Amino acid sequence: MAVRAQEILVPRGRPGLVARVRGLLDREEILGPVFVTPALLLLLLLVAYPFVMALYFSMSNAFIGRPSEFIGLRNFVKLWESDAFRQTFQNAFVFTGIAVVFKVVMGIILALLLNEQLWFKRMIRGVVLLPWVIPTALSTLGWQWMFDSLYSVVNWTAINAGLISAPGPNWLGMSGYAMAAVITVNVWRGLPFFAITVLAGLVSIPREYYEAAEVDGASSFDRFWHVTLPLLKPVLAVVLLFSTIFTFNDFNIVYVLTRGGPVNTTHLFATLAYQTGLAGGNLGQGAAISLFMLPLLGLVVFFQLRYIRRE
Repeated sequence: MAVRAQEILVPRGRPGLVARVRGLLDREEILGPVFVTPALLLLLLLVAYPFVMALYFSMSNAFIGRPSEFIGLRNFVKLWESDAFRQTFQNAFVFTGIAVVFKVVMGIILALLLNEQLWFKRMIRGVVLLPWVIPTALSTLGWQWMFDSLYSVVNWTAINAGLISAPGPNWLGMSGYAMAAVITVNVWRGLPFFAITVLAGLVSIPREYYEAAEVDGASSFDRFWHVTLPLLKPVLAVVLLFSTIFTFNDFNIVYVLTRGGPVNTTHLFATLAYQTGLAGGNLGQGAAISLFMLPLLGLVVFFQLRYIRRE
């Protein structure tokens, strides 16, 4: 005799914790903040908090080992009474202007060369990135040896090539040569960033534009001037913006090579702020130096981003 199976009804309880969490994460209004919160916390802890503290220190007489008082903008006013700061102000514009111009011109030329059909093209592109990948302090120590007054490879090469007479200049001990040395190292390190970014822009330009220009009888220079350069303007604006900010705030190269010398002729805002605020203990003055160019750099960023959006 067959036994008829009876359906057993099991009461359904409340969903488990994993199921409830999975259900919440399926909702976009909850999943979005969950993904954004870690990045927001990092920005608050590593960017916003130090920036607010720097603003406070710049408007106080903070000194290591003693209580601080709010003094308003007095630190910024006192900066112009310092010969070292006025020299640093001039150095920053000379250093940034010359270095960025060289990186723009040489970066475009290098990108155009890398865009050609070359043997071992991928390997060459990787080698070009080495100055940007190597730690700055380590590569700058190599340049310090190359510019050494006794064992300078630069002087030895120039003397044997008949370009200069022995014993050659003291690159890091004379004001004009020291500024040339730090600019050279900065251009050497920043050039790959320019070249690879511009190369990415070159690769994205359709070949049809060049073929149409060639059919119209345009020369190589005409194709570059009327096709390549206009289409690269948005890319150049972005890379110019970042390079200007990076160059203006350079610290490692100048600190390792010259420590701001000789006689403050290579000091930049970052190195002078370190020397005054951390090495010298005057946190208020150091913070004021580091924030002095913030309004100008903010305007540069605003107008360049506005130009990029318009393009």
